[in-house]
Formats: sequence, structure tokens, C-alpha cells
Amino acid sequence: MRLISSILLAFSLTINAQQQKPLGESLQSWFNKAKSYIPSAATSPIASTAAKTAAANVVSLTNSNWESVLSPSSSDQAHGVETWMVFFSGGNKTCYGRCGRAEKAWNESVAVLAADPSSPQLAYVNCDKQPVLCATWSTPVPTIWHIQLPVPAKDQSRPATTIHIVGLNTTTVTAKKVAEILSAKKFQDVPVYEGALHPFDGWVARYKLSKPLGYVMFTFANIPSWAFMIVISMVSRQMM
Repeated sequence: MRLISSILLAFSLTINAQQQKPLGESLQSWFNKAKSYIPSAATSPIASTAAKTAAANVVSLTNSNWESVLSPSSSDQAHGVETWMVFFSGGNKTCYGRCGRAEKAWNESVAVLAADPSSPQLAYVNCDKQPVLCATWSTPVPTIWHIQLPVPAKDQSRPATTIHIVGLNTTTVTAKKVAEILSAKKFQDVPVYEGALHPFDGWVARYKLSKPLGYVMFTFANIPSWAFMIVISMVSRQMM
């Protein structure tokens, strides 16, 4: 009898606790349970195919391989230049979740670009996974870098590397607009980049400081603002 009484008492207390639970929390709990039974949307077959095509035709650049990958090959000696289109994108950290449309447009355009025998080499950088490389190049996302790498002459001299940085609108970009960067030469609408952080010809690159500076910029970008405030506070107290 004592055991049955204890069970009934515990059950009664549980019921009372549930009744005292705020209505908002109860509704949220019921909503979460209902949502768990709803199947997630299936991936579009077209988007899936485009992503596979992009993976097969696009070189993934990293902080350790970009210098060796982005170098003109001997097969381009006759043309004098090797052209690349490098797509810089990111996820929640570097693009704040706004690069999804640009990613879709890029993947769909790759099939068109890869089918053209005269198309440039294609490369991709995910700044969430390669933050130091993106800091080294000081690139916003999403952007496409149209790069013309000159082939060194017989005397090993090399003309300047021409770069056009084309920004992509995260709300209006389409595969057609990406393809037109090349087909309609839209990259020429953007001035040639000649800044100090030019990854091939800038003075930072000439003095072999690109990677060290990239690590420094990446480190400072990840220091929380409150840490700077503490340092400033300590320095100001020492000066007073």
C-alpha cells in the first residue's frame, strides 16, 4: 500500500508541475515535436548535378597550393597568357549565410564554361575553410577574380598579371550573369586591380610577405573587440 501511495503521489506532483509550466514553453515543446516529424525538403536534382559538374571541373585552391596551381603552364607558351576565373565564396562565418544563390549560379555556369574549348581554368575558394588565403588576398565574398597570368619569356622576364575583381550581387546573381563575365567580357567593366595586396605583383608579394601578412590579418580579425578595449584601457592608464 505504501508503494502504491508513493507512486500515486509522484504522478500527482508531475501533473501539477506540467500544469504550472508556462503556456509559451508548452507550445514551443509541442511545435518542436511536430516539426521533427516533417521530412526535410529533397535536394533539387538540377542543383545536385550542377554541384557534381562543378566539382569535376573546378580546382579547389588552398593556402598551400594556390601558388603552384596559379602558374602558367608550358602549353600556354604559344598564347602568351593563361586565364583563370576564381570564385571566392563562404558560409556563415565569412558570408553570413548570403552566398547560397551565388554558389548555385556558379555551379550552374560551370557546365556552360567547361563546354567551351576556349574557356579559362576554373578555381574555387571557400573562405570559411581557407580564411588565411582569403585574408592574404584581402577579398570580399562572393566575388569572381578574372586573372590573366602571363607566360614567362625565354629570358624568364614576365609582364604584369592582370586581375579584374567582379563582385556578385547576392540577391540577383544568376548563372547567365556569371557566364557573361567571360562571354560578354563583363570583367572589363571593372578596373584592373593594382593594389599593394595584389597576390602576384603587389609590393607585399614581391617581398614574399603575402602569407605572413595573411596570418597576421587572420589573427587580428579573430580577436574579440573586448580584448582590444582591455589593451587600450591598460595603455591609457600607463600613459596617465
